[in-house]
Amino acid sequence: MANVLDLRRRIRSVKNTRQITKAMKMVSAAKLRRAQERAMQARPYAQMIASVLESLVRRTDLIDENTGEVMSPLLVEREEKNVLVVVIAGDKGFAGGFNSNIGKAAQKFIDERRGGINGGQPQNIDLENVGKKAIGLFKRKYPAADYEHKEELYDNDLAKHIEDIRHRHAPVEVVAEHPTMLVKAGFEDVTAMAHSIVERYTRAEIDSVYIVFNEFKSVISQRVVVEKLLPIRKLGAHEVTAAEEMTAEQKEAAGKAAQSAGISLVEPEESAAEREAKKFGTAEVDYIFDQEPDRLFRHLMPRYVTTQIFHALLESAAAEHAARMTATDAATKNAGELIDKLSLTMNRVRQAAITKEIIEIVSGAAAL
Repeated sequence: MANVLDLRRRIRSVKNTRQITKAMKMVSAAKLRRAQERAMQARPYAQMIASVLESLVRRTDLIDENTGEVMSPLLVEREEKNVLVVVIAGDKGFAGGFNSNIGKAAQKFIDERRGGINGGQPQNIDLENVGKKAIGLFKRKYPAADYEHKEELYDNDLAKHIEDIRHRHAPVEVVAEHPTMLVKAGFEDVTAMAHSIVERYTRAEIDSVYIVFNEFKSVISQRVVVEKLLPIRKLGAHEVTAAEEMTAEQKEAAGKAAQSAGISLVEPEESAAEREAKKFGTAEVDYIFDQEPDRLFRHLMPRYVTTQIFHALLESAAAEHAARMTATDAATKNAGELIDKLSLTMNRVRQAAITKEIIEIVSGAAAL
């Protein structure tokens, strides 16, 4: 059995750990509030784009009368042979099962697609990972895509054609990694990423796009989802193909952590700006658009995809902070219980030592 000095050192160490986890909990709670506010501020913008496009769809034909083609290539559905999966996980650990749950959902989706859906042909999977944890989950498991940089000169070396040619060597490959995007969550970076995805879909390099992330509504209302991003079937609607809900134990633990940190458990209500954005274009009147419908679709559809990815990033960031707040709260409680247990053990050891000394003193006096 450990002596009193060793137990005191261990109690001191656990107390220091409890102070750290308690501070991490409060930091995560503050970051969660800011992440929720940022997600709420972005909702009216996304809703307005969806409303404008819905209004445009109701008042125009999606098929061009002159060419017979669909107004936007993002609406074209093809047989899914090459699938892009965007995986959004966290940048740091100590968040419970947040990162592992996203990794399991993504891996399950990959295995299903590689095995063939409903007896169909196996599909090729491209992975685009966002966050350091998502990169770490799949970097060793799947190889990076191999691109050949090709340059050709035209018009007496006055014009240059640059092209990256893809050489596929494996059925599942990592095509891009974004280690810092989740930390910054800048709209410019998301726009560049969405533009690349839209270009690949337009050139028919990929036939569909799915995004795996943690959908966040409140601390006790969140789930890991696999959502279909492209092709767009219904504007303003989220086509969820798979979802994993929180367990009752997880909800209870998250609720207690949120209450102790002063975080509301109620899902935030929609703002006045979001309500007004929903009303746009719903009136039964004829709107006059300055630009041609094909030009509007060409500019607004990629922006709509960008807002969907940006929304997923913001929700995933909020969910990560909520998971870390819950994990650090549990660690703080466990540290407190361990301190009580060690204190009880130390008191018993000390009492046993005192009793032994008293017995020795009494025995020595009796021998005299």
